[in-house]
Amino acid sequence: MRSEAAFTTRPAGEVVIIGAGPCGLTAAYELCKAGVRVLVLEQDPKTVGGLSRTVEYKGFRFDIGGHRFFSKNPQIEELWTEIGGDRMLRRERKSRIFYRGLLFKYPLEIIDSLKNLGAMESIACIGSYLRSRLAPAREVKTFEDWVVRAFGRRLYEIFFKTYTEKVWGIPCNTISADWAAQRIRGLSVSALIRAALRWPGKDQPIIKTLIGNFRYPPHGPGEIWEILAARIQSMGARNLMGERVVTLERSNNRIRAVITENRSGTSRHPGDFFLSTMPMRDLILAMDPPAPPEIVEAASGLRYRDFITVALILDRAEVFPDQWIYVHDPDVKVGRIQNFKNWSPDMVADPRFTVLGLEYFCFDSSTMWHESDENLIAMARDELVHLGLADYKSIVDGAVVRQPAAYPIYDNHYQDSVRTIRRFLECEAVNLQLAGRNGMHKYNNQDHAMLTGMMAARNILGGNYDQWRVNSDALYLEEGEPEETGLRLTPISVAPDELAPPKAG
Repeated sequence: MRSEAAFTTRPAGEVVIIGAGPCGLTAAYELCKAGVRVLVLEQDPKTVGGLSRTVEYKGFRFDIGGHRFFSKNPQIEELWTEIGGDRMLRRERKSRIFYRGLLFKYPLEIIDSLKNLGAMESIACIGSYLRSRLAPAREVKTFEDWVVRAFGRRLYEIFFKTYTEKVWGIPCNTISADWAAQRIRGLSVSALIRAALRWPGKDQPIIKTLIGNFRYPPHGPGEIWEILAARIQSMGARNLMGERVVTLERSNNRIRAVITENRSGTSRHPGDFFLSTMPMRDLILAMDPPAPPEIVEAASGLRYRDFITVALILDRAEVFPDQWIYVHDPDVKVGRIQNFKNWSPDMVADPRFTVLGLEYFCFDSSTMWHESDENLIAMARDELVHLGLADYKSIVDGAVVRQPAAYPIYDNHYQDSVRTIRRFLECEAVNLQLAGRNGMHKYNNQDHAMLTGMMAARNILGGNYDQWRVNSDALYLEEGEPEETGLRLTPISVAPDELAPPKAG
């Protein structure tokens, strides 16, 4: 844990915040309200909001993913209201799964699923499920083993296999069964039947990913962060865009300055306190003098899943009624399709048109990541037509956004790496706070990122908060409550020597 003595007095000098996403801007706002001088450094040359930004293209708007505004934390809900006011829209969630040209309700409903599958496929799925129950696998080591035993092979292949492999780039037969047991906890065939018949089950807490109603800004989540960025500047903060961090100068157990690259060359930004939301890996690799070899090795081992959005503009007023659909079709690479007009009608420049965001999950080392924008737009156009959701004539334009380090990956070694890095920084960078998704290498939602930024800012003001104790519901855990090691769950690979040998046939 961080030394409590590190933040005992209000800073006399400037606080330098790396990143103008939800976390960085929330922290800056908290500090500005206390009268502290703040400098925010953002590498994007034009847009604030980080992973929650909204991109504008020829008057059409689209998000990097979809970002619902719902939190169990009243402080975060109040802050959104304070920023967005009465402009925030109330939306009812509608999302479905696309498979074999059919759309299945999500969360799954047993009657809807069986109806869509048809009589013969439904009988086959039921038979597959019964076989899995009557003759379960002796050993359950992988995600595939776990889901097949719980649902049968046919339902596994329809509703679990393809999308999971698209998102994480890992074969389901190499993902740990432990992840499945946590990720799909509470979901079973019997639970689906109870829900269909309205039979009560055990009391269950609200699961944020399945929330049916939420708020949304008319011009996308980026609107909130643009308002907040303007507000902190009116309060005296400086917000510099297009500043990519390349070096963190350190000496005598403190960070002294941040060096950034910009269009004019390089700039040096000294400060008394620092808050970082940049990827933990990149932060350590930017240290000068360099961190010890074992710290560099730990940082270099942190991995991320990257993300491409291809926005297609269609000359059609309506395409499908959902805000988004999950694409389980194995013949296409797209994993999810957002319909931003259904998030807010103001996301389109003209109501006669629709803007769709086709989302591709990849690594920045992949061929897809390095394809030209023209090739990516052509691929997305072909896949949308292949799925039967549009025809070529209706697709009139497109744009591409690449988002590196979108999802921190929880592999078998990440917890040890994060602990090693935290111990180093607690001793060698006592005036540095880490916060946010990439800053803490935690796969979280924007409300959690915001609260960690709030806690970090309050530490700089003399508080004694441990932002690592903010849980998945964006609630601060008091001492004695167990600290969460992860938030939204990500798959962990099974070590090759733990896998059972292939079965004959």
